[in-house]
Amino acid sequence: MARTRAGATGGSTVRGARRPELRLPPLRPYDGGGLEPDGDYDGLEFGRADLTGQDGGGARFLDCALTGCALDGTRLRHARLLDSVLTAPRGVGTDLSESTLRDVELTDARLGGTQLHGAVLERVVVRGGKIDYLNLRGAKLKDVVFEGCVLVEPDLHGARLERVEFVDCVLKEADLTAAVLKDVDLRAAAAVGIARGVDRLAGAVISPAQLLDLAPVLAAQLGIRVEA
Repeated sequence: MARTRAGATGGSTVRGARRPELRLPPLRPYDGGGLEPDGDYDGLEFGRADLTGQDGGGARFLDCALTGCALDGTRLRHARLLDSVLTAPRGVGTDLSESTLRDVELTDARLGGTQLHGAVLERVVVRGGKIDYLNLRGAKLKDVVFEGCVLVEPDLHGARLERVEFVDCVLKEADLTAAVLKDVDLRAAAAVGIARGVDRLAGAVISPAQLLDLAPVLAAQLGIRVEA
């Protein structure tokens, strides 16, 4: 059951995200034979595997641990990552478009230009690390927590966010154009920067201090001139 917490006014509540509860079974080491489209990977430990440029489109990863893997240009379009842990992945241009991530923990990522447009994320925790230019256009996020990480210019154009929390997270120049937010909690974020779509914050909860920080962007959106 999702947690509820009082909103800024004290009268309303915001439903908290449900986090994944992962208990991985004993894992077998990945044989390093390379990813295959529509492959089936069950109960495997990918330890520092170099998956650069490989094509695992449509593959299923169930009860897997990917640790220190190189994901430069790795193609995982339509992949399904279920009940799995990704620790310290690194890479540029990883393609996870239209993929499904369910009950996943992503820790200490160093990623750039990751494609997650049209993806579905449910019960996902993104903890630590830095992700530049994350493409989440048209994605659906439900019960997702961004914790202690840095997101630089994430693109959430047309995305749907429900029960999403930002905890000690730095959000830089986010694009919320045409996004739909419901029970999105930004109050515990370390910093919130909205480049476009500030009007889409309806459905989110922010702190009084964050409201002051966003005042110039809100004024510009409403066409208000502020002069001394």
